[in-house]
Amino acid sequence: MSSVRPFRLYTLALSSLLVLLPSLVSAQSGGMSSAPVQADNKPTEGSQAAAAAAQHPPLLDSQKRPITAGGFVSSGPVIFQDISEKAGITHWKHTMGTADKQFILETDGSGVGLIDYDNDGWLDIYFVNGSTFKALDGKEESPHAALFHNNHDGTFTDVAAKAGVTNDRWGFGVAVADYDNDGWPDIFVANYGKNRLYHNNHNGTFTDVGEKAGITLGNWSAGATWGDYDGDGRLDLFVAGYVHFDRANPPVSGVDGVSLAFCSFRGEPVNCGPHGLKGEPDHLFHNNGDGTFTDVSEKAGVADLPGYYGLSAVFVDINNDGKPDLLVGNDSTPNYLYLNKGDGTFEDVSYASGYALNEAGRETATMGIAVGDFQNNGQLDIYNTTFSDDYKPLYRNEGDANFTDISYQLGIAEVSVPFLGWGDSFIDYDNDGWKDLLAVNGHVYPQVDQHPWGTTWAQRPILFHNLEGKKFDVVPAVEGTGLALVIPARGLAVGDLFNDGKVAAVINVEDQHPVILRNVNPDHHHWLEIKLVGGSKSPRDAVGATVYLNANQIRQRADIMSGGSYISTSDPRAHFGLGDATTVDAIEVHWPSGKVEKFPPPAGVDRIISLTEGSGQ
Repeated sequence: MSSVRPFRLYTLALSSLLVLLPSLVSAQSGGMSSAPVQADNKPTEGSQAAAAAAQHPPLLDSQKRPITAGGFVSSGPVIFQDISEKAGITHWKHTMGTADKQFILETDGSGVGLIDYDNDGWLDIYFVNGSTFKALDGKEESPHAALFHNNHDGTFTDVAAKAGVTNDRWGFGVAVADYDNDGWPDIFVANYGKNRLYHNNHNGTFTDVGEKAGITLGNWSAGATWGDYDGDGRLDLFVAGYVHFDRANPPVSGVDGVSLAFCSFRGEPVNCGPHGLKGEPDHLFHNNGDGTFTDVSEKAGVADLPGYYGLSAVFVDINNDGKPDLLVGNDSTPNYLYLNKGDGTFEDVSYASGYALNEAGRETATMGIAVGDFQNNGQLDIYNTTFSDDYKPLYRNEGDANFTDISYQLGIAEVSVPFLGWGDSFIDYDNDGWKDLLAVNGHVYPQVDQHPWGTTWAQRPILFHNLEGKKFDVVPAVEGTGLALVIPARGLAVGDLFNDGKVAAVINVEDQHPVILRNVNPDHHHWLEIKLVGGSKSPRDAVGATVYLNANQIRQRADIMSGGSYISTSDPRAHFGLGDATTVDAIEVHWPSGKVEKFPPPAGVDRIISLTEGSGQ
């Protein structure tokens, strides 16, 4: 048995009540109410919004603009600046189907991965690209992915063709990690169609070894995550399956049993799904250590037998027992939380933990997953982005993998309702030692721009400032700055692109050029970044490790993860804001091997250091 407290099973009982007595679903503390529920616990309308709450009246700013594309202020703190053009990345464009988005395949966008592919100490950027039906049929050139090399001067150069990582398939997610422990990061790309696994050749090029590795699958893979679930020192791969999309019989209302109820939004026709469509199963691939992988999904208990619509996923140690657990964000269906039992299998505690549903006992349309210790109490909390007309839940970890949705208590629920969220991350943007929250947004239906619904296709980001773990404040979007950028955002990765201790945001934008938001916050707080190198019994890149740092009378936690956000991968280094502290008191690393080491504080701060397993105490 897991350590999840039995009383958390109330969520399962509540879900059953919602099926039998939909009239019991009433408004909650923040004024939210649930969508109409059918006998099968699926809302009567709403395609991807299937789990969203009831329709909300438009929220407009003083210029009558929907708040998703407005609400700007003329002055205030400037946190991010859009440096995309100056960085040299605007000539590349993301492409995903056609502009009218007739099918769900054309709507979900792609992820972004931060990777130091040439081991020069500077983060490079991998942008996944989508495709078109004409390209799949060989009638036009396939859109290419981009690998932007960091030139160390604020600019980037696309070397994808030279590196051999253009993908040229209909791409979605990206998970970066060193799966063969050779000291060089590799790239997994989740596609509609066959997936790819790009092995790093150590010379600036990659080779696709997906077929040999046995991880190509087929149909629609979304997010992916690397983690050593069985403790053998080798990274295994989990791939979330989304919708089974049949090119020969694309989902159209009234055809092949696809109901109009799953092809409309607020009474208007839109693309169909995901409800009403068959879900694609999830897969866990065990790393055999010889370049091949074995599908152990069913044996491990993570095969997604109900056929939920998996999008994002991340391996991380949720219950602090030293073993990586697995979070899967599902669209319009309950989320998964699998606890690692340590014997090669997982226990599904999704309902018992409180993570399957939100505070109202409803399914949400989860897009992105952010994981971090926002209270600095040693427990990992979870923030999910969801569909519009629904608040975005923040689940506080009460210990032993028991979660409470406290979004309204923290003041971050109502403001998020009009937005349709995608990539998200805990990010200490001001280096004060408390993790803030960043989410990027954009709708899936271009039709929303034609109606007075108070939401838009292109939307601005939202940044929440952490007030010492007690509450979050919305950071105002100052005109002309990165927080006022209105784009159809999808994938988000965060990291110290410029090695200056300021965490930047990198965004993959649907059907547009990507965006780099440079952190220009004027604080003078101190910081420390730590690159970990695993020993013989841990993955070489230390994915799955947890770092604790004591400074300024605060004990912070950082976890090394591959995956998460919305089908993206962020900086593999642990970043710590130190506030006004000029010294670090203690560093403790919990390695994937189970070894716990204490390291002497570095001589000075505002620097990047490297720690190797076995060299501490």
